[in-house]
Amino acid sequence: MEQENTKPKEKEGFFQWLITNIGRLALSVAIPGMTFLILRAGFLFLRDNDAPQWVTAIVAILWGVGGIVAFFFIFNWLIEMLPPKWKRRFTPFVFVGPAMAILIWYLIVPVGRTIYLSLLDANSEVFVGLENYVYAFTNDAMVRAFRNNLIWLVLGTGSCIVFGMIIAVLADRAPAWIETLVKTLVFLPMAISMVGAGVIWLFVYSFRPRPPQIGLLNAILNFFGADPVPFMFNQPWNNVFLIIIMVWIQTGYAMVIFSAAIKGIPEELKEAARIDGANEFQVFFRIMIPYIRGTLVTVSTTIIIFTLKVFDIVFTMTGGNYGTEVVANQFYIQRWVAFQNGRGSAIAIVLLLMIIPVMIYNLVQFGSQTEAF
Repeated sequence: MEQENTKPKEKEGFFQWLITNIGRLALSVAIPGMTFLILRAGFLFLRDNDAPQWVTAIVAILWGVGGIVAFFFIFNWLIEMLPPKWKRRFTPFVFVGPAMAILIWYLIVPVGRTIYLSLLDANSEVFVGLENYVYAFTNDAMVRAFRNNLIWLVLGTGSCIVFGMIIAVLADRAPAWIETLVKTLVFLPMAISMVGAGVIWLFVYSFRPRPPQIGLLNAILNFFGADPVPFMFNQPWNNVFLIIIMVWIQTGYAMVIFSAAIKGIPEELKEAARIDGANEFQVFFRIMIPYIRGTLVTVSTTIIIFTLKVFDIVFTMTGGNYGTEVVANQFYIQRWVAFQNGRGSAIAIVLLLMIIPVMIYNLVQFGSQTEAF
């Protein structure tokens, strides 16, 4: 009899679980869906009216940002009205569900579609299998692009980390006003876009066979009587000159993060090491580096990801010519210049596969640091 009584309870528990999860899923889909439809209706109305463009722009910003905020406040109010048991069950899905839906729609779905297109021909009509991937790993331009990306990875990332660390350590020991001035000057390039930095350095590296020289470096060489140097045409050194631009931009980022981490090291720890006879190099490598290891890993992986995706600098300075191809630039050429949809999609997937291991490692390290706290 007891077994017979437990069966209806198990059934009731299963149906309750099923209804609860269906309700959670419905809310997760309904919130971004309703948000999209309401915002879309508002934007369509703004598009079709005859108001001045500046008025339409202001209203569109207010409608977009304010609409989403109001929508979440309304749903939060509805959730707060539920009994505690159901409130606890539905709250994560109300707030995390839309984010997951947006992530799936704007990240997972495009990746899946790109994989599908990478298996088709140039016009995305005929299935060609792995032919585009064979091209991505055997074409001469792609081989050069992989080689150049490796150079960027080693020299670019290494230089940013080394220079950022050196400046952070030295600035930490300087008077406050000097530290502020140095950090401001080093961090300033971070405020410039990659394209803007490329334009600036075009005038630094600019070359003319005959005077006058408009490039800063060649003007200096000309002043001292030396012959002008075609910096962007000399292979493979032109890659090094491009990497210098990235180092100029990213060193400020590394410096700021390292400086904050170094200031978090207890002074007592360093003083104890000095009292025990450690010199400054030993304090740096045996005390400071191990203490900020997590920060070092995070900054390194972030710059590595940026380096693997580098495009703006190369495109602005050389367009990928003169042996300066990188993977992202080859993707652009195949997809938007040669209109090879299949090859472009395959190169995009290869670039994604290059970045994923670094991202996973970064997330694992971040998770381990969170658990430690």
